[in-house]
Amino acid sequence: MSIEVAVRVSAQLGEGPTWDHGSSTLLWVDILASEVHRYAPARDDDSVLVLPQHVGAAKPRAHGGLVCNLRDGIALVDRDGTKSWLVYWARDGVRGNDAGIDPAGRLWAGTMRYDQAANEGWLARISADGAAKVVVDQVNTSNGVGWSPDARRMYFIDTPTRRIDVFDFDNSDGTVSNRRPLAHVGNTDGSPDGLCVDADGCVWVALWGGHAVRRYTPDGELDREIALPVDQPTACCFGGNDFTDLYVTSARAGLSDETLVERQLNGSVLVLPGIGAGLPGVAFAG
Repeated sequence: MSIEVAVRVSAQLGEGPTWDHGSSTLLWVDILASEVHRYAPARDDDSVLVLPQHVGAAKPRAHGGLVCNLRDGIALVDRDGTKSWLVYWARDGVRGNDAGIDPAGRLWAGTMRYDQAANEGWLARISADGAAKVVVDQVNTSNGVGWSPDARRMYFIDTPTRRIDVFDFDNSDGTVSNRRPLAHVGNTDGSPDGLCVDADGCVWVALWGGHAVRRYTPDGELDREIALPVDQPTACCFGGNDFTDLYVTSARAGLSDETLVERQLNGSVLVLPGIGAGLPGVAFAG
């Protein structure tokens, strides 16, 4: 196993890696810089689109362009950066955070308060026509969301709970039920942040402050832990031509000057080639 640097950058809060298989590129964001990045491994090129607000996540759209979870709501962004609101829910002190696309092409977008006050965020489901519904409320820091290969489970992380939770999922109407813990992260092992699900139905989780990514089985058993040369891994996804490369974003925010000097890869995007078997993602249907 090798760990390589895909994009050597100094992102303040790198997040939300998403493989866009239509263009064979990796989408990722630097939330606090209001930047959407598109990395093309074939050209070793990382292009940047600057948006007018902090951006928690950017996902591909089936009709081209992006759907973005911004500070004040959900926006459709064209290739030239033109923005139009799909859902506008501006609330003082709240911003968009991580997001995911379910197997039917609906967007699931999370929020959090800048001051991380408890129970002030939510996880909402947004349909292609812009219809939005808060599905999980009283969330602190809405982070990773993903689905099992058979679309019968949805996984979700509210980071301060230190849990990966699982719901029963009905893909026909996007409803969830029977929330329960899948796995608990130890108190000294970092905090669970972003996640992705592989072809075996196992859940990969980035551990903020834990210098690692973990793989949990569908039964919640810890199957694998891989140490990383960054302090704050934030999220992960499978990509590459055969979906076997695991990309991991990271952050520099909150780290001391001494730490940043000692470990200069903080804020970069890493890749673990051939580490597992992922699945193609789904584009937003809107």
